[in-house]
Amino acid sequence: MIVYVLLYNSGTNNEGIHTLQIGDRDCVLMFEAEDDAVRYALLLEAQDFPMPSAEAIEMEEIEDFCASAGYDHKFISEGMFEVPPENNVEQMDWDINGTPQPPITENSSPAEMSAFELERIRRQLEGLL
Repeated sequence: MIVYVLLYNSGTNNEGIHTLQIGDRDCVLMFEAEDDAVRYALLLEAQDFPMPSAEAIEMEEIEDFCASAGYDHKFISEGMFEVPPENNVEQMDWDINGTPQPPITENSSPAEMSAFELERIRRQLEGLL
């Protein structure tokens, strides 16, 4: 099943995924509908967050990523009205303005790719077998 997650700097070495902090845990939102993910991204932008992009990814891939990163995940069914919390963390774990990185291309070496991007590519290749 395809879900939509919110990514910052998608396709670069400085890629980041939007999470909610619930207690001492991070939670990745998985949207069933792209429109709902885009609406949530616009609400984030209205709260002075950088604008993330809604990216389609296999649900199993996100669940595996969350398990390996120690994150929780939450499925948002189509039409559910999910609203960003009013309180934001003081300091993000990731810097959107990190050293600018070139986009990932077919000629990029594995050392230049994020672990998330490598895992995504690996799963896509496995799906071809």
